[in-house]
Amino acid sequence: MIAILDYGAGNLRSVENTLAEIGAGYMLVRDAGGLRDAEKIILPGVGHFGQMMRALDALQVRDALIERIRSGVPFLGICLGLQALFERSEEAPEADGLGLYQGTVRRFPIGARVPHMGWNQLAGSGESRLLAGLDAHAFVYFAHSYYAPTVAATAATCTYSLAYTAVLESGNTFGVQFHPEKSGPCGLRVVRNFVELP
Repeated sequence: MIAILDYGAGNLRSVENTLAEIGAGYMLVRDAGGLRDAEKIILPGVGHFGQMMRALDALQVRDALIERIRSGVPFLGICLGLQALFERSEEAPEADGLGLYQGTVRRFPIGARVPHMGWNQLAGSGESRLLAGLDAHAFVYFAHSYYAPTVAATAATCTYSLAYTAVLESGNTFGVQFHPEKSGPCGLRVVRNFVELP
C-alpha cells in the first residue's frame, strides 16, 4: 500500500485524485506506525518549509520517515517534499530538514519574479526510472519561490533565473520540484512510474 503522509497541509486531494485515476491503492497516514507499514511513501508539500518540518516533528514521524527512506522504501517527495530532503532552507533557517542530502534550499535571486509559477521545461541529465517514457525536455507545472541545489542525485534540472534540481533520484529516493498532479499526461506518467516501481 502507498502511504501519503498527511501532516495537516499540502495538496492531498489532487495527489489522491491522481493515484485514483491510475488505479493505485493508497492510504493517508499521520503516524510513525503508518509509515513503517507502508510499501511506498509520498510526501506532498505546499506552503512553508518551517511549518512543514514542525508539523512532522509534532506528529513524531521524522525518525521513522528517515529510517524508511534509508532502508530503501520507495519515497516520492513533491515540491516542498523534495526540499525537505535537504539539510535546511533559507525560508526557515531555524528548522532542520531531513538532512538526507547536503545543501541549503535557497530563494530565487533578487530580480527573479517569485513565485516561479507555471509551465517550464525539464532538462534530463541521464537515465531516470521516474522519467521513463517522457521526453527529456518535457514541460511540467511549477509553483515555488525556493529551489534545491543541484547534487549528484539530480536527475533533471529546470532553469528559472538559474539551474536547479527539478527531479532528484537516488536508489529508491525520488523528489520532484514540480507538481505532477497538475502537469497533465506528463505528471500522470511520473506518478505511474513511481507506483509501478518494484
